[in-house]
Amino acid sequence: MPAKKAADTEKAAGTGKTAGTEKPVGTEKPAGTEKPAGTEKPVGTEKAAGGGKSAAAVRKTAARRPESRTALVRRARRINRELAEVYPYAHPELDFENPFQLVIATVLSAQTTDLRVNQTTPALFAKYPTPEDLASADPEEVEEILRPTGFFRAKTKSVIGLSKALVEEFGGEVPGRLEDLVKLPGVGRKTAFVVLGNAFGRPGITVDTHFQRLVRRWQWTEQTEPDKIEAAVGALFPKSEWTMLSHHVIFHGRRICHARKPACGACPIAPLCPAYGEGETDPEKAQKLLKYEKGGFPGQRLNPPQSYLDAGGRPAPPLGAG
Repeated sequence: MPAKKAADTEKAAGTGKTAGTEKPVGTEKPAGTEKPAGTEKPVGTEKAAGGGKSAAAVRKTAARRPESRTALVRRARRINRELAEVYPYAHPELDFENPFQLVIATVLSAQTTDLRVNQTTPALFAKYPTPEDLASADPEEVEEILRPTGFFRAKTKSVIGLSKALVEEFGGEVPGRLEDLVKLPGVGRKTAFVVLGNAFGRPGITVDTHFQRLVRRWQWTEQTEPDKIEAAVGALFPKSEWTMLSHHVIFHGRRICHARKPACGACPIAPLCPAYGEGETDPEKAQKLLKYEKGGFPGQRLNPPQSYLDAGGRPAPPLGAG
């Protein structure tokens, strides 16, 4: 074979390309194609040097590498610390004044928003302020009050049954033990931990849909069953942090790390997230996806804590307003 032909068809070392087809050193773009100043992508979205992959792809590649238990614990705790700085006012987003109101509100929050529950419970508790009152209530009247929350017939049955159990088995008082709470109609572990952590100050992890979604995105666990998620995540943190950890994660899931389109470009923990890039990475576009106080909108509580108001949060409107 002539020397010239051999040189033309010879594979370039390590590139799999024939000689003469490789890009110039540095793969510079032709003059005039550079982006004007000020249009550069924000840090974290640029192409990784030499690899041709975006930062999101690099993170995903890195995420597939085995992470030691120690590294996982450190990353998980750092995420929680950073979320605590972003949401120092994190709190349960159900309005309540006592354990009875909280357990009823939490049961009602199934398959609806906390906002709708908060807009509905004022009328319920005004008419039935105690377990004794609700236990002896006319189901049709309760159904009419609870209609806005959806599944109102089943929820009416649950809250009346729960109230009767409180009266008959616990003297009209909400018990402060997990094993007692889960015996009440409509009360599972999630509801029980909401009540224990926020009405009794006893640590618990609330594994709701937001919590499940985020801890899996962050690769804290691959478990899918709530009780297994609870155990896996609980093992990463001191028990004393469980309740506030739940608030931090749930707040973040509702405000920034949404299910369908997370606002990755506005996320304060993006460098720690293996799922960065699944959502909108452009900062300006991501900013428009933010909800509640982060987006300048009202929150879910009609009567939020003062710390939330001090942080710029606004109370939700009552039912029928606006």
